[in-house]
Amino acid sequence: MTQTMLRDLPDHLLSEGTSWFTARDAAQAAGVPLAHVYPGLKRLVDRGQIFSPARGFYVPIPPEFRTWGSVPATHFVDAMMRHLDRRYYVGLLSAAELHGAAHQRPQVFQVMVERPLAARRNGRTRLSFYARSRLAQVPTQPLITPTGYLVVSTPEATVLDLASRPADGGGLDNVATVLVELAEEGTLDIGALEAATKSSTVSALRRVGWMLDRFTGLDVTELRRQTAAAAPTMLDPHGGRRGSIDADWGLIINSYVEPEA
Repeated sequence: MTQTMLRDLPDHLLSEGTSWFTARDAAQAAGVPLAHVYPGLKRLVDRGQIFSPARGFYVPIPPEFRTWGSVPATHFVDAMMRHLDRRYYVGLLSAAELHGAAHQRPQVFQVMVERPLAARRNGRTRLSFYARSRLAQVPTQPLITPTGYLVVSTPEATVLDLASRPADGGGLDNVATVLVELAEEGTLDIGALEAATKSSTVSALRRVGWMLDRFTGLDVTELRRQTAAAAPTMLDPHGGRRGSIDADWGLIINSYVEPEA
């Protein structure tokens, strides 16, 4: 960064196409000691020119987002997670929306992590983090954003995550809605779905297969073979154990599921 007055820093960075900075960057740009830069940064936060979603990490707010008090999560999450040195991927409903299933926009931006991380809110932007085992094994793909890129679960890994934790996806009806949308868009690949199961569970694959079989025209014969097992599991992991058994999918149908039209 070239030396500049701290009060002019947000506009200067935006003019250079810089979408985030650290406190150390700000001190260097202003030519002041690191300890002296924090009061000035707080004033910029109070004026709504920048926000800080993580300690020592700041995001300048372009004029078009000043009423938000932040910018969209897609603009800064990757940089923030690299600043925190945390492996992540965008998942659940947020990933589904990015893949084209925009039927129900999530209230929060959902990020999967290896270890718990506190939720945070800056203006209109809310982030929720969900700890997940075997995170490094989950199939992901890069997604280009206006300021860089994001790591996002593949469509197949996304629906398996949603089937594993439907409560975080708005319930089974909403999970089914997302699944149908992605299937109708031609986004889901059955072969990739089978491969993604290595980082998920058979129970999740059964739920996904059952919903695809019931609500779409996709050929799920191979999925059905993979889910064959003696002990059935519950369609709704949070429901009771009472219900009819679907022998084809090894599921106890303990909940009525219907995607939105």
